[in-house]
Amino acid sequence: MANKLVAVFLMCIVVATALNVHTAEAAIDEQFKACFNTCHSECKDGGLGTNFCEMRCDSDCSAKEVAGTLYNIRHTLFL
Repeated sequence: MANKLVAVFLMCIVVATALNVHTAEAAIDEQFKACFNTCHSECKDGGLGTNFCEMRCDSDCSAKEVAGTLYNIRHTLFL
């Protein structure tokens, strides 16, 4: 009986963590869009080409997105 109770408790923790991570990911998607749009417009205003700006901003903002996701997962799991 105790093993079943522990298993249910662990499953509840997993589900709660998954829901928190999903909510955090939605916020990070919005941050990526804002980062990309700002970066792209600044890059094009600087006289650089569209393809170069898209690749550069996609790389920069993707790195920021991954860092934000890992930060949120870390704090969700360990706090």
